[in-house]
Amino acid sequence: MSEEQAQEFGCADCPLRKKAEEKPKSLMGRFWYWHIKWCPGWKAYQEHLASQES
Repeated sequence: MSEEQAQEFGCADCPLRKKAEEKPKSLMGRFWYWHIKWCPGWKAYQEHLASQES
């Protein structure tokens, strides 16, 4: 992934995501997992990662 593409998706280095992954059962963690169910940016980021693996 080029640096330009990495900046397009803030999900890779999102501080909220990092805290949620450290403590998934915390309030912040639960908020993060609720948020990614509907977030269009997260869905686009996941599609981008999937296309990179193929």
